[in-house]
Amino acid sequence: MTKLFARLSAFSVALAVMVGLAGFAFAQGTSPTPPPAGVSSGPPQGYGGGGPQDVTSPSPSGAAQPYATPPQLPVLFITSVEVIRSTLEPRQDIVRVRGVTGSLGWSAPQLVPLFIGNPADGVLDLQFIAQVPADSQAAQGFVPISAIFPLEPGHPFKGVRVRGAANVVEVKQIPGIAETKITTEDCAKCVGKKFASKGQAAAGAAGVVREEDMPRNFRVIPPTKGVAGITHNMNRLNIVLGDDKQTIVWAFWE
Repeated sequence: MTKLFARLSAFSVALAVMVGLAGFAFAQGTSPTPPPAGVSSGPPQGYGGGGPQDVTSPSPSGAAQPYATPPQLPVLFITSVEVIRSTLEPRQDIVRVRGVTGSLGWSAPQLVPLFIGNPADGVLDLQFIAQVPADSQAAQGFVPISAIFPLEPGHPFKGVRVRGAANVVEVKQIPGIAETKITTEDCAKCVGKKFASKGQAAAGAAGVVREEDMPRNFRVIPPTKGVAGITHNMNRLNIVLGDDKQTIVWAFWE
């Protein structure tokens, strides 16, 4: 009986050790995988990412980003740039920019410097960018979008220039404001109208969409031709023509 008890006790100890090792291995196997080299596990670095920083020294635009982050592109048009100066000391200038995207679905708008360092002309050069939609979007009209960019007190800039995908708006002196009117066709009501190549229709012709009024880099897709592919450029408008090769049957932002 004593020998049997000893054998059972030894077996119980061995089993407990095996279970403990298996539990440790399972815990190790389910721990988060460290991020690959060059990819930060924390919040992205850059101006406004955790406190005031030098606006002339932003993070490189080519820095690695998490795969889950949607790609970013400049918004289609800038409509206004306003630089507001606070009244309390230390006085601070804030850049407020409005623009439009071609479609719904853009998110996380932000203003980022075009290059690193102080410009020779004293004008801060910014890009207005945002995360693009994951899928192509039907053309339903331009969509307003806005962002702000705080400047450090005592900054060296005398003006601010902001670039979109298709235009640029500049404030010549600080504080100040500059606006522009967008007359480009947004194709909210293109379907059912006739498409006219450049020089084939007068301005304001009823029921006609003129090539001259379209946003840059737009694409016409006739019924008899294939396409090279979808590049997912959300600043490119596509118009699809019907069997008569003139009537627009669909319009979408790629």
